[in-house]
Amino acid sequence: MKNIATTLLLATAAASAGADGLKSLESFMKGTQRGRADFIQTVTSPAKDGQTARTQSSSGSFAFQRPGRFKFVYKKPFEQTIVADGQTLWIYDVDLNQVTRRAQAQALGSTPAALLASAPDLSALQSEFTLEAVPDQDGLHWVQASPRTPDGQLKSVRVGFAGEQLATLDILDGLGQRSVIRFTGMQANVALPANTFQFKPPAGADVVQQ
Repeated sequence: MKNIATTLLLATAAASAGADGLKSLESFMKGTQRGRADFIQTVTSPAKDGQTARTQSSSGSFAFQRPGRFKFVYKKPFEQTIVADGQTLWIYDVDLNQVTRRAQAQALGSTPAALLASAPDLSALQSEFTLEAVPDQDGLHWVQASPRTPDGQLKSVRVGFAGEQLATLDILDGLGQRSVIRFTGMQANVALPANTFQFKPPAGADVVQQ
């Protein structure tokens, strides 16, 4: 009886923890319409042909405004800017002096960006992702999101919250590569400059349409 009671208690606690994650996600979607933060991203590629897994870290700043606008500025080790302005997704590689542009509606459907900025509310997000309760871990509330229409590029995303504040994205793609983005200094609903999500290709840059 003691073991059964303990098992039931743990199961109830796990369900409650997952519910906290879903509640945090819903509160984030409702209450945080824009924000900015710094981030550190760690990408781990799976081991191949007997080699050990490879890990690469980068850092930069992030801003978003719902619906449909966000900006990642990578500063180290390589400079890159990714901007979604509501119509177009721009990717600027500084070293290559190359800009890639794509129609935003085609590029962002079932991607981690939809969790942050593309979906206007939780019901819209649920049309793109199946959301599952995940037990608390590392002091955070977690939700796992899986694309409703798998395309091989994205397998799942775990979203971690400190209370109602976005803290971590843990992304697993279809090839087994894992990307963990940890946000720090998140400022919610702060005023952002009017040109935050505007992008103009630098003079002389090669512009590629996809």
